[in-house]
Amino acid sequence: MNQHTRFDLPICLAVEEDAFLHSDEIISRYIPDLIGQKTIIISEEFLIGIYKDKIYDISSDFGGAEVCAMNSASFDEAVAIAKKVCIEDIKVIIGIGGGRVLDTAKYAAHISKAAYICMPTSLSNDSLASPFAVLETVGKTRKTIECLIPTAIIVDTNMINNAPEGQTLSGIGDTIAKHTALFDWKLSAARTGSRIDDFAYALSRMSYDSVYHCDEKNMKSRVFIRILSRALVMGGLAMEIAGSSRPCSGSEHLFAHAIEEFYPDVKISHGLAVALGSIPACIFQGQSPDGLISFFHTYGLDFSPASYGISEDMFADMWKKARSVRPGRVTILDDVKHDTVQLNEIYYRMVNGQ
Repeated sequence: MNQHTRFDLPICLAVEEDAFLHSDEIISRYIPDLIGQKTIIISEEFLIGIYKDKIYDISSDFGGAEVCAMNSASFDEAVAIAKKVCIEDIKVIIGIGGGRVLDTAKYAAHISKAAYICMPTSLSNDSLASPFAVLETVGKTRKTIECLIPTAIIVDTNMINNAPEGQTLSGIGDTIAKHTALFDWKLSAARTGSRIDDFAYALSRMSYDSVYHCDEKNMKSRVFIRILSRALVMGGLAMEIAGSSRPCSGSEHLFAHAIEEFYPDVKISHGLAVALGSIPACIFQGQSPDGLISFFHTYGLDFSPASYGISEDMFADMWKKARSVRPGRVTILDDVKHDTVQLNEIYYRMVNGQ
């Protein structure tokens, strides 16, 4: 039985054109207490280079906030930032960047109990509002750690438009993966006798539906960016309400984790790895993958494993390893016999875009 009844929601979710230019006005509208508090901005060196003027504008809007370039998206880095925040009596952390920056800033805020304002420069996954941070622990090993969700989320549609297209496609992939994740969550609940939180389930399903059934096919449009932003936030909130990542993470995520852990040289983003995993997961679950395939074609999401340097043998091995990545997590993979012939067929179907 899930006893998780206490959950937090962000006080503010603003998705606006040029929102970064008005971030102080947005915050003063929703959380006036934060204005005038000592603030630090966390980002990455290359982003500070690209968006120098914008970031320093935000810094001056928040009382000359110190701009700090983080070294790595690691547990140690988050702890070092939290230490600085505590020692210097900093009350607000602003994270400006992609998933790496946002997870590091989010965890630093969690440890230091500072308010956290999340300002994504891309929509690559649902970590912007999730109650988890994925951080490097030892070497390149990454761990998903629980933390508090952001106090405020500010999405600037112009910034997202300027981000590399692959990052938006990655965010689309992470959203569409909820289709197979929800199937696995139901399967797990039936197997283990645990309860599904209906509200968390509905939020995750709405997140998926809003993007999958979106009438706007141009992912550069303001309408689509707004829908995708909200979908990713809804996914994060579904996890917060459920008290676990189950509403958004099933067998397709185990496949992505297997790539991250066993094939670190494969250059593929988390969201695209999850999108790749969702097609075989659909097939294992006895669902038709045709809807997902035609959706990916519509937005130009390349779901051929070969495009990412994944060979037939690697693909089969990734699925074999996916079963053991998260021990205790019940998914369809527990029921499916590892069948190299079937995996080779799926591989060729994906390579040929079918």
